[in-house]
Amino acid sequence: MNLIRSLYFNNRFFLAGAIVVILFVISFSFPFFFGIAKLFLTLLVGLLITDLILLYRVKKGIGGNRRCPDKLSNGDENEIKIKIHNYYNFSVHTRIIDEVPAQFQLRNFDIRVTIPKTSSYALSYVLKPVKRGTYIFGALNIFVATSIGLISRRFRLSQKKSVPVYPSYLQMRKYELLAISDRLKEFGIKKIRRIGVNQEFEQIKEYVPGDDFRVINWKATARRGALMINNYQDERSQQVYAIIDKSRNMKMPFEGMTLLDYAVNASLVIANIAIRKEDKAGLITFQHKVQTLLPASRRNRQMFFIMEALYNQKTAYKEADFAALYASVKRKITQRSLLLLFTNFESLSSLESQLPYLRKIARDHLLVVIFFKNTELFSLIAKKATHLEAVYQKTIAEKFAFEKKTIVETLGKYGIQAILTTPRQLSVDTINKYLELKARGLI
Repeated sequence: MNLIRSLYFNNRFFLAGAIVVILFVISFSFPFFFGIAKLFLTLLVGLLITDLILLYRVKKGIGGNRRCPDKLSNGDENEIKIKIHNYYNFSVHTRIIDEVPAQFQLRNFDIRVTIPKTSSYALSYVLKPVKRGTYIFGALNIFVATSIGLISRRFRLSQKKSVPVYPSYLQMRKYELLAISDRLKEFGIKKIRRIGVNQEFEQIKEYVPGDDFRVINWKATARRGALMINNYQDERSQQVYAIIDKSRNMKMPFEGMTLLDYAVNASLVIANIAIRKEDKAGLITFQHKVQTLLPASRRNRQMFFIMEALYNQKTAYKEADFAALYASVKRKITQRSLLLLFTNFESLSSLESQLPYLRKIARDHLLVVIFFKNTELFSLIAKKATHLEAVYQKTIAEKFAFEKKTIVETLGKYGIQAILTTPRQLSVDTINKYLELKARGLI
């Protein structure tokens, strides 16, 4: 029974069988071909038996395993590694089919490699999830054929595994490493000149080329006989909250992911950067009511709590209640804080209905409203209009694009900071704004 379940006939077998059948058919009219047909049939049966013996004479001809991370990073390419061991004493041709999670809808997963005798072969592929949640890997199927190639033996390796897909921790680590090595500008993070007196004295250190000569400590220089400067650090322990709107406005898709998922990923990145800058990071999510309120902190496990909270964020497709948001912020956040509000306004009228609550929040806190450019409009605007309908579409697209810019200006009139960005640039623009506000001493 196990032999039948694991035995598969290859195309080469069916081709050879078809040739034998054709020869027998022809032999009815031309008896000369009957002997050739019998010879071909005998040869086919002999090769088939040889193939069966070679593949099934050992119980364990192939071994292997799949190695994947304990959790996958949403929106990123995650590497999945497979290692195959060939225990046969001859080279085998393998066809590897991994049962990847159903969410990826991979119908053509098929890797073919030849593995030398008694050796191992390592390979890898990447998966890019676009939704958070639990993903289930199935078995690892390896179809093995000899050089004869008439049949294949399937080895079904039990590799079933459940893997959660978390907000983009790979993106978080990337920006964290760049911040530590002072290489953020390579990814578009601007180096911002510090303004005002928002820095605290840390220590006196020896001057090195590139230091600001305006902070030379002349008394220490005279005592040491070497050029010494005062070293300052940013003010610490400022509260930074990422506020995520989970209403239906944030379900708009972009490159397979929703705006909500982009906001979740950016919130994780900015929280980690804030903690690295020794500020306190917190999280608020809301739609028809406030559903998550994680107080700002820089405790050791704060990033773990933020990641776990972000992992479970979903929308109920309801309208955002900014009045409920204002009430919770007023009641729960008593210290002046930087509030980074991830939301989306498609028109000026949609902003005007929420503007009174945003103005009230901005009285007590430094509020930054972060919303999205509609990238689909750019192609319409750039496209040359060749007929009346295209002229109408282009005019409407330009109107919506203009309204987005008007929203930024309207928020600015009331002292509310704004970022109008694309989903792809969201994390970079958010970090830039945070560093800018910190450098200007506004938080």
